[in-house]
Amino acid sequence: SNVFQDAQLLNTACGSPCYAPPEMVAGHAYVPSMCDLWSCGVILFALVCGYLPFEDQNTTALYRKILAADYQPPDFISDSVRDLIAGLLTVDPGQRFTVGHIRAHPWYR
Repeated sequence: SNVFQDAQLLNTACGSPCYAPPEMVAGHAYVPSMCDLWSCGVILFALVCGYLPFEDQNTTALYRKILAADYQPPDFISDSVRDLIAGLLTVDPGQRFTVGHIRAHPWYR
């Protein structure tokens, strides 16, 4: 965990690689709350699909998948939750869903 002030960007890598957002994997400065939203997308995917969206025995290959948001949701999940997951697993943190987006999303409501 990290302690930070509002609007402060962080550079330290922390957490499990499968849950790490692209900006952390790439070593860029990042907004912690946007990283948390990516990780929420990974958790939501795992809850509804039964497996993680990004997995690989090879860490380099895993990071490539994360950097490209290269995942395949199964056919059995609804379009609504698929859309919510896609919004959370958006590579560009500036385009990623926020908590407000989640709360307003039809699947959440």
